[in-house]
Amino acid sequence: MTPVSGLTRHLLHIFPGFEVGGSQLRTAAWINGLGSDYRHTIIGLNGRTEGRDHIDPSIEVDFPEPPSAAGLLPARLARYCRTIRQIAPDVMLTNNWGSIEFAMAWRLRPKCRLIHIESGFGPDEADRYLRRRVWARRVALSPPAKLVVPSRTLHDRLVQEWRFDPSQVHHIPDGIDCRRFADASSPPPDGLKNRLQGTVIGTVAVLRPEKDLKLLIKAFSRIKHQPVTLVIAGDGPEREALEREAMALDVADQVMFCGHVDNVESVYPLFDIFVLSSFTEQTPNAVLQAMAAGLPVVSTRVGDVPEMLGPSGTDLIVDVGNANALAATLETVISSPDLRQTVGAENRERVFEHFDSKRMIDAYRTLMT
Repeated sequence: MTPVSGLTRHLLHIFPGFEVGGSQLRTAAWINGLGSDYRHTIIGLNGRTEGRDHIDPSIEVDFPEPPSAAGLLPARLARYCRTIRQIAPDVMLTNNWGSIEFAMAWRLRPKCRLIHIESGFGPDEADRYLRRRVWARRVALSPPAKLVVPSRTLHDRLVQEWRFDPSQVHHIPDGIDCRRFADASSPPPDGLKNRLQGTVIGTVAVLRPEKDLKLLIKAFSRIKHQPVTLVIAGDGPEREALEREAMALDVADQVMFCGHVDNVESVYPLFDIFVLSSFTEQTPNAVLQAMAAGLPVVSTRVGDVPEMLGPSGTDLIVDVGNANALAATLETVISSPDLRQTVGAENRERVFEHFDSKRMIDAYRTLMT
């Protein structure tokens, strides 16, 4: 690829995979916001690059084939060193645990700046830390590397539990294009609107274990006597198991799986209530999107969610894994249209004030300078 003249920064992004997910969409958003002053090379180590569709085509981005991950660690590190040297970036950005070996390779020959973005954890690190991984992070990410986290919860974990120098760790909250979700005009998925009955409870998620959508379906089954519909927008490896769960709990005819939705803003106007049932999150984009759409959010107590919501929304937080509390809270919100309106309006005001994408983009621009 021929570089565009006048570009002053070349950024190399390393991801475990650049499929569609929270960290990938966040990166796409701030890449778009930085514009043509930067060029980018993105490596998805598993070969997946579906997230590229969310990057403005006018921005110069290269997606080379990932280097082989075969062999023992010394051979892999040597291979990754060669990759970094050949690409010759001004800044390398590694993302999450799955890219930590590239940070180790950088440590052997630090020819550029390193920024490591830790977005959160999968089920294996949700409520504990693995000593081997903490040790590896401390070695690979010691100064002058910088770390970025999207939540205060994660910032405190890195500083207090993992003992990183506070000056290394930068808290940059996620941000979204609030207007896109507040003024959504895209049509919803074909036929979905006609299948909805009663109060519509919705969620938007990649269907992975940590989203704990079985908990949501279990809680929903306890309010199925009411005129309600549950909409699950998104796809992923858990879909078949979740469909079986809905059948086993006799709510299959009230639960709508609509799969991946390209124009995700189109589903929020169909919802009366948004639910997050995860057992690990940081600053979930779906919650921000629902807030911008003016929805009340019922959520488990994860990450920064309690601090993200408007004042009245904090009463709609339940403990992780508590299906009874989730069902009871949903019943409260279903029974009170006035509460839904009040909480939704507060959420919209708060997300515009604190979580618009411009704040996030400006923070990343400052970090890259």
